[in-house]
Amino acid sequence: MQRGDFYVLLAMLIYFIIVLTIGFIYTKRSNSSTREYFLGGRKVGPWFTALSAEASDMSGWLLMGLPGVAYFTGASDAMWTAIGLAIGTYLNWKLVARRLRKYSVVANDSITLPGFYSNRFHDTKNIVGTIAAVIILIFFCVYCGSCFVTCGKLFNSLFGWDYTVMMVFGALIVFLYTMIGGYLSVVATDFVQGCLMFCALVVVVVGSITMAGGIDNTVAFLSDIPGYLSMTSMAVPVADADGVQVVQNGQPLFEAEPSAYGLLTIISTMSWGLGYFGMPQVLVRFMGIRNEDEVKTSRRIAIVWVVISMFSAVMIGMIGRAIMPDQLLTQSAAESIFIVLAQVMLPAFACGLVVSGILAASMSSASSYLLITGSSVAENIFRGVFKKDATDNQVLIVSRITLACVLLFGIFVAWDENSVIFNVVSYAWAGLGASFGPLTLFSLYWRRTTKQGAIAGMVTGAAMVLIWHNLIKPMGGVFGIYELLPAFLCGCIAIVVVSLLTKEPEQSVLDEFDHYMDSAPTERSLDTVLEGETPVQ
Repeated sequence: MQRGDFYVLLAMLIYFIIVLTIGFIYTKRSNSSTREYFLGGRKVGPWFTALSAEASDMSGWLLMGLPGVAYFTGASDAMWTAIGLAIGTYLNWKLVARRLRKYSVVANDSITLPGFYSNRFHDTKNIVGTIAAVIILIFFCVYCGSCFVTCGKLFNSLFGWDYTVMMVFGALIVFLYTMIGGYLSVVATDFVQGCLMFCALVVVVVGSITMAGGIDNTVAFLSDIPGYLSMTSMAVPVADADGVQVVQNGQPLFEAEPSAYGLLTIISTMSWGLGYFGMPQVLVRFMGIRNEDEVKTSRRIAIVWVVISMFSAVMIGMIGRAIMPDQLLTQSAAESIFIVLAQVMLPAFACGLVVSGILAASMSSASSYLLITGSSVAENIFRGVFKKDATDNQVLIVSRITLACVLLFGIFVAWDENSVIFNVVSYAWAGLGASFGPLTLFSLYWRRTTKQGAIAGMVTGAAMVLIWHNLIKPMGGVFGIYELLPAFLCGCIAIVVVSLLTKEPEQSVLDEFDHYMDSAPTERSLDTVLEGETPVQ
């Protein structure tokens, strides 16, 4: 091992030790009850809530997937995606966060998202919660796989180590601290990881501008690539039969005519923002915040973090093309641009700290996916359907068994080192957003929503993602839009139509909805910290 590699590895090792230490710190507190393990006892403050929500949401996609898209095809796809996500982030915090915090308490103090859906409709048979838990299980296994891909690619790019071995190693680290520490360890590590991700992005984008000789030189170089800087067209790399971009005289080749990026494509790309309304890893943060009055503070922190981070990620990809125009010649390879730039511009130890931001991104997300999947299966399927008198200890055991199963399936998904993180994430994002986004909004805003409508909305949304992605989207043209948009709309229609065609909810459900709508801010007694404990700020 070279001396520089040693210092990179040392910095990353320090990061691993910090993450695992946090997990052990919260072990005793988290394992005191399922409420503590799955939701932190609703004692998490605004800073931890905001950064945990965004760090768990963005995953390695932010530091690898998004810069990779910008590097390979230019501004349009990456920028419109980022704009859609920024708008979606704001609207989710504005429209959903406070209401979900209040209603999840009113609805039998729900501690999981599937549990909230079942309690919202007084579903004593737990049909709604079971379907929601199954959907989470399916799509979060895919999501975890995308995070494990990030770990494997990181170590392979940095040290040339075997992708598969390092992918499995990263997955096991995430599994270990999630299993030990529960929600509080996940939130606390997410806070650290969110700070690290933010600093890493800012450092690399500033350094890359300096390396490129300033903004003017970068713009001059990129302007010569047809469509690269345009927001209404997209650069098209000239590729060989294996998908590798052709290089001639030291310059990568692009088609003379960029592909059009019209209004329909823009709307389709911005529809990424709709996914936020159905992201369990974000919604559960809303449920766990200490007090609903602190949502406004969290929203401001989250929006600033998201806007700066995504803008920096896109800039890193584009400036990276100007600095290293012919080094990353496939879409999969392009996702390493952040790592390559950090290696070139920073001292070894600083590089190790910065690229730990990628580990931070993937690990914070994977831990959330594992925990939410485990809680959904254990709480809503095991205790909700098969053993309603299960003790908290039995539920925690089933949750950890589920974590292990999801870990293994995620490793299976990530086994192919040529997986494109952006594509893997987009599929899972659509599935979760279309399944739960419409249901979350209608549950919080429409009194007349019925249990049958909720089931129809979830099933329709999930089914349409699968159908559109695999059967309709390949037809191209107007059908080539991102599957989240049509699936989300179909889910909304299904909820409205089925709810109107079925019997109005029972009076107890309507009374509870009215109580939630009219209730004053949650009393402090609901959030009282257990004696001898302190809230997570």
